[in-house]
Amino acid sequence: QVRLVESGGGLVQPGGSLRLSCAASGFTFSRASMSWYRQAPGKERELVALITRTFGSTNYADSVKGRFTISRDNAKNTLYLQMNSLKPEDTAVYYCKADLLSLNVYWGQGTQVTVSS
Repeated sequence: QVRLVESGGGLVQPGGSLRLSCAASGFTFSRASMSWYRQAPGKERELVALITRTFGSTNYADSVKGRFTISRDNAKNTLYLQMNSLKPEDTAVYYCKADLLSLNVYWGQGTQVTVSS
């Protein structure tokens, strides 16, 4: 059974940092492309960052470039998102997503990030 469990969200002041984690199980993590999405109230879910399965290449939404870093630890089956210089507009529920070689797609349950003074 595939499971993706996000953690690390919370309340942080503008300019602060958080590191999100996504613990994966039930599939071969190293063979999955992984990504972080977010959804703010009243808005559509949007891609924040992705990291590929083979070479670990990364890509970021323009709004987070230079502030967020996606990484993966294949030995720990864990995906990370380091978020620095957080802004109020980063407030959202953050989800991790796994794209498997079988073309199946799985989502975590999400973790809330709130940036507010």
